[in-house]
Amino acid sequence: MNLTTNSLNCQWEPGPETHLPTNITLKSFKSRANCQTQEDSIQDCVPKDGQSRCSIPRRHLLLYQNMVIWVQAENALGTSMSLQLCLNPMDVVKLEPPMLRTLDPNPEAPPPEPGCLHLCWEPWKPGLFINQKCELRHKPQRGDASWALVGPLPSEAFQYELCGLLPATTYTLQIRCIRWPLPGLWSNWSPNLELRTTERAPTVRLDIWWRQRQLDPRTVQLFWKPVPLEEDSGQIQGYLVSWRPSGQAAAILPLCNTTELSCTFHLPSEAQEVTLEAYNSAGTSLPSPVAFSESRGPALTRLHAMSRDPHSLWVGWELPSPQPQGYVIEWGPGPSSTSNSNKTWRMEQSGSITGFLLKENIRPFQLYEITVTPLYQDAMGPSQHVYAYSQERGPSRAPELRLNHIGKTWAQLEWVPEPPELGKSPLTHYTIFWTNAQNQFFSAILNASSSGFVLHGLKPASLYHVHLMAASKAGAINSTVLNLMTLTPEGSELHILLGLFGLLLLLTCLCGTVWLCCSPNRKNPLWPNVPDPAHSSLGSWVPTTMEEEAFQLPSLGTPPITKLTVLEEEKKQPVPWEYHNSSETCGLPTLVQPYVLQRDPRAASTQPQSQSGTSDQVLYGQLLGSPTSPGPGHYLRCNSTQPLLGGVSPSPKSYENLWFQASPLRTLAASAPSQEDDCVFGPLLDFPLLQGIQVHGVEGLGSF
Repeated sequence: MNLTTNSLNCQWEPGPETHLPTNITLKSFKSRANCQTQEDSIQDCVPKDGQSRCSIPRRHLLLYQNMVIWVQAENALGTSMSLQLCLNPMDVVKLEPPMLRTLDPNPEAPPPEPGCLHLCWEPWKPGLFINQKCELRHKPQRGDASWALVGPLPSEAFQYELCGLLPATTYTLQIRCIRWPLPGLWSNWSPNLELRTTERAPTVRLDIWWRQRQLDPRTVQLFWKPVPLEEDSGQIQGYLVSWRPSGQAAAILPLCNTTELSCTFHLPSEAQEVTLEAYNSAGTSLPSPVAFSESRGPALTRLHAMSRDPHSLWVGWELPSPQPQGYVIEWGPGPSSTSNSNKTWRMEQSGSITGFLLKENIRPFQLYEITVTPLYQDAMGPSQHVYAYSQERGPSRAPELRLNHIGKTWAQLEWVPEPPELGKSPLTHYTIFWTNAQNQFFSAILNASSSGFVLHGLKPASLYHVHLMAASKAGAINSTVLNLMTLTPEGSELHILLGLFGLLLLLTCLCGTVWLCCSPNRKNPLWPNVPDPAHSSLGSWVPTTMEEEAFQLPSLGTPPITKLTVLEEEKKQPVPWEYHNSSETCGLPTLVQPYVLQRDPRAASTQPQSQSGTSDQVLYGQLLGSPTSPGPGHYLRCNSTQPLLGGVSPSPKSYENLWFQASPLRTLAASAPSQEDDCVFGPLLDFPLLQGIQVHGVEGLGSF
């Protein structure tokens, strides 16, 4: 309910989009009690297109009577209504905010306390007849401060004193009100009001450090740092250094008045102590005395410093005896900077610490001078200095390579190491790289103490590119490239190399020939080893006396006299077989001449074959017949001094005689003899070699 326009402003949230033309209507009627009965209807309110609010004029309302309000939506598909709202228009009255302003100063009234503000406001005139309460909120304009709420404010006096604020700080203030104790709605916040609090005297502790000039001991450099004792310690406008002469209690002589944190002044000869104060428009801080004492305490030991990161330095020491009450730590650029204005200092009140991390005004790759002074009761110890880099740089340049000696396959290089530099990290190693004309890459890692290197394994008359890399923990850098050409081999050396190569090739060929000649597996495929029957031991070989294992064949009876048959080859021309009925030839071919051995074939023969008068004759035997042939088997023997080199078969190996196996006469020779001719076909034991044959299945041999 807006009392300014005397209308009831209604607002709602629209429902989901129907994508159809929809008519929105705000409906209401008057009611009593708990809105259970309907009395008079109120004219419908139709909002403008696209709006979700509508106002009911005052003439249709009864301010202290309940009414029912709802929203109805209708389109081609149907009608939908919101929940009904039962209310009294005066219970939802929303007042306009009052006007906030500062209280006019009163000469007779005392000034406001530091950190306080005097406020007043003018209420909204149409709401003067309505009981209401108000609340205030404020926030400082510095930083990202949030609002602080103060309330409820007294409604009769329309003024208020706000305290507990920071001194010398500008604040933004707002106020709002609500109908009270009856129901109502909060008004909007009033427009901003900006006010500044008054000053207060500084409430700080001053850490003070001083230094005397060596050329003029009476010239003193005084340094200080304010340490706030409270959150609202007050704003400092300046510092005052003064001296009170002895015997003159009222006289105060200022020595220095500055807004800086240091001051240089000439100390009077009779002055042993000065006073430092911080001040502003509200007053001064508590005076801090400065006594110029001598360095009588023990000094620190084992002072050291190291870099933690590019923006910090750690300084440490050992505790002296007795233990100090505090320390003063100074740091700044190294010996190149003599200005004290670039130095930063800090006072540590704890005397038990043995180190401190410096983070203020530390830049990378900078040399810093750090000074630590112990503080004792009414005395101080001598200052100790140490130098440290916040971050070390890598080497600025690498040594230059020089060629000392060179050969056909090697090159000796040397270089002069660079001297160490301040702020540069010490070298950890060298790496030498060389590349040939084919862009093949080679490298070697050397110690940091190396000053030379020999390249081995180079090719004669070849170009190489060489460079050196110097590396440290902070980085690495390459030297310039050195181009070198290896020497060309001389003519005599080339001849020696060719001679050695030829000798090696000849030795290899000789070894291969010997190997081929001496290896049987390699020799036989090239030229087979044909046995010489004239020098064979088969003619005189007779096995030792065997046990009587004569095969008792049914049709043989007493062993007959063995006949020897000599086969003669006539000009390597095949001769047809001719058979006769003579009992002396037993049906053999006409070329066969029989010989009879008049001895027992089973007797051991120990006489050499040369006693027969034909020492160059070797007896050959061939067993004719087949295990599957129905006729009896037989054998032939010949007297020859040459191998059987007939055209029908190649020479046999040293352990077999297979001439008759491939002979085309085998079939004819096997079928020519008859069963009655046993002069040739005697038992198998007639021959010495055949005496070792064990015949199995004798029942299948028939009359053989």
